[in-house]
Amino acid sequence: MESTLQALGGLLIKAVPTLLLVILLHFYLKKVFFGPLVRVLEERRQATEGARRQAEELLARAAAKAAEHEEALRIARSEMYQELEAARRLWREQHAEAVRQARERAQALVGEARRQLEAELETVRVTLQMRCEQLASRISEALLGGRAA
Repeated sequence: MESTLQALGGLLIKAVPTLLLVILLHFYLKKVFFGPLVRVLEERRQATEGARRQAEELLARAAAKAAEHEEALRIARSEMYQELEAARRLWREQHAEAVRQARERAQALVGEARRQLEAELETVRVTLQMRCEQLASRISEALLGGRAA
């Protein structure tokens, strides 16, 4: 067993320089290779995070602008509907006024026609009255004239 321990001790002594070289290589690679790599990865992460935050801010601004535009559109539509309603109301009032004026003109024409008819009726009555009297007078003359003879 002693020989095994001596062989193992010899191996350990021979492995010490290799172990020192591995430890040295570890610190060298950590400083020269992994340090800059970690720095670059951190910068990339920060840049990516910054771009992500900027994109989120831009999206929030775009959403706010879209909401403003939608509100402006809603207001414009509301104003347009109010203008349309005012135009319809004005048209209805004008139409009602035109109907009222046409009705008044029609009533005036009917009244004028009625007066003309009444005047013509009176003229016809007077004429008929005169003719009746003339006819009555002829009839009386014819009747009386025949008796007197």
